[in-house]
Amino acid sequence: MKVQGVGHVVLKVRDLDRSARFYTGVLGLKEVARFPGRMVFFSAGTNHHDLAVMAVGAMLEANQVKIRGLRDHHVSQSIYLEDPDGNQIELFVDADPAIWSEDPTTVATSKPLTLR
Repeated sequence: MKVQGVGHVVLKVRDLDRSARFYTGVLGLKEVARFPGRMVFFSAGTNHHDLAVMAVGAMLEANQVKIRGLRDHHVSQSIYLEDPDGNQIELFVDADPAIWSEDPTTVATSKPLTLR
């Protein structure tokens, strides 16, 4: 099989509205559709959509994945969930490396995290 083109790309994002502002305001794409709270679709003008962004939490909800925990570790922010066999998975986003390189004890930080 040889791929002859890419119809569109879907990116997983943390903040739909922030991403929409970037792709429309900075890159000049046109927002063509939206599933509120889940996905936003953009077009460069030649296709019905060239790019879509999907909220990570919405993707988990759509697949009935239960979030087991949300933690702010100061050096990273984590979402904890389980795979179909019950294995715990941590999805995380690292913060600025300067936080832990300047003070390595910050890796022992953990407080509740709220997703927006």
